Amino acid sequence: MIVLHYTAMATPEAALERLCDPAAEVSAHYLICPKGRVWHLVDEAARAWHAGAGQWGDVTDVNSRSVGIELANTGAEPFPEPQMAALEGLMAGIMARWDIAPARVIAHSDMAPARKGDPGPRFDWRRLARQGLSVWPEIGAGGGATPAQFDRDAARFGYVRAEGVSDADILRAFRLRFRPCGTGPLAPQDCAMMADLAARFAVDRAAPSA
Repeated sequence: MIVLHYTAMATPEAALERLCDPAAEVSAHYLICPKGRVWHLVDEAARAWHAGAGQWGDVTDVNSRSVGIELANTGAEPFPEPQMAALEGLMAGIMARWDIAPARVIAHSDMAPARKGDPGPRFDWRRLARQGLSVWPEIGAGGGATPAQFDRDAARFGYVRAEGVSDADILRAFRLRFRPCGTGPLAPQDCAMMADLAARFAVDRAAPSA
């Protein structure tokens, strides 16, 4: 998989220093600054400590099954064009080298919905999807959908209702990525979008868990 993050630090240099500090016990394969510079910090075949506790589908050790990309951003600002262009070029190469499907590109908040919010509501997932680097739902009618059906569809897509993860956490993570303007209780549009994701991009439950 590929997991996308933001650094939530004041400068790219501060993030680079932390990612290279053994005492911090955190690392990522790549860091991209707002001007588009890419730092390659960990070999893609090696395990980096970027994901932490969480799960996507049946994968419980995401660090061992993913490439982590950190985007230098506080989380409260847009992602600049040079940074997005550099990310897209980097992702295309990684996905080709490791045969990663677009549905296996996720947000940190997807696999840890109770504790993470990155890369956040300002990140343009639809832009990635238009280039075949991620997925985006087609909006259906959503008539008659229930919270229980939303939960089932969320699980089929990859969101895991693990210990400490609530229905509200999953709805929040889903909206951060696919409907950042959404607020309030579960809405028919949420249900329709999740149903489409589950139908077209169901997570591979046959894949071995790490």
